[in-house]
Amino acid sequence: MPGGGARVEQPERISSAGSPPVEIYLPIADIPVNVFLVLAMGLAVGFISGMFGVGGGFLMTPLLIFIGVQPAVAVASVTTHIAASSFSGAITYWRRKALDVTLALTLLAGGVIGSAGGVALFTWLRALDQLDLMIGLSYVTLLTIVGALMAGESARAIIRSRQGKPVELRRPGSHIWFHGLPLKVRFKRSKVYVSAIPVLAIGFIVGFLGAIMGIGGGFLLVPMLIYLMRVPTATVIGTSMVLTFLTMVSATVLHAATNHQVDAVLALILMVGGVIGAQFGAHAGQRIRGEWLRLLLGLLVLAVGMRFAFQLVLRPDDLYSIRLVGGAP
Repeated sequence: MPGGGARVEQPERISSAGSPPVEIYLPIADIPVNVFLVLAMGLAVGFISGMFGVGGGFLMTPLLIFIGVQPAVAVASVTTHIAASSFSGAITYWRRKALDVTLALTLLAGGVIGSAGGVALFTWLRALDQLDLMIGLSYVTLLTIVGALMAGESARAIIRSRQGKPVELRRPGSHIWFHGLPLKVRFKRSKVYVSAIPVLAIGFIVGFLGAIMGIGGGFLLVPMLIYLMRVPTATVIGTSMVLTFLTMVSATVLHAATNHQVDAVLALILMVGGVIGAQFGAHAGQRIRGEWLRLLLGLLVLAVGMRFAFQLVLRPDDLYSIRLVGGAP
């Protein structure tokens, strides 16, 4: 260069058309993600949650795994998102006096034990390096079965409705064997008198699956309370939200203290999107008939299960991976 001066390179300018995506680094997941993509996921799942009255964890956790978030981090972080959404909904139902506190507390007793057992199994499988496979198989099995059952029941309800026949969710006066079990409790708000044993068992199942799979369990709890325990639909959703909130709080605390896998940055973005999307979803859900909502939800659950099954059998890009196990020298 003339005069022997040092050459100063001008920084590269990137046009707005070719600008890179706005990314944010997730400290626990240890990957950068497109912040607008994660926010859009929160909005979409929040919309679905508000429309169908479910927590949305069964959809959010797979979506995070599909974009590269480790299953352990996805499961642990989504519990915070579900807890926040459920708390907001539970407050609304509390004000409307549309929840059964006694039933919720009984379910909670089993749910907390289930959450502790689920986190313990989560930690054990992670130590054995089998956690990812377990989560994948659990999603394929549970979502495929539940989605198929819900879609089938809803399709039959739609056919009966078009034929002019009444839509019956259950037979009047019908009973199941566990209705004769001891330790009966009267749940005044729900107007049912049943044994506490199956109620505790349902809470345990929801808490256990929530800790293992990162789901609120609403899509399981609601039909179990309606079809098995004969709880009126008017009090089921609010009671389900209370249980979901409390079990997800306990699962979040246990995951954070035991596995250190809760990514606060990821959870915050998802919660912002979820709260906004849920408002629009709630308005949309009020305009669709109940049997069509159940059919759409069943098809959605089934689609997620099938997508997980496809991912399990898909040939990975990297056939081998190196992972440090135990203490490194």
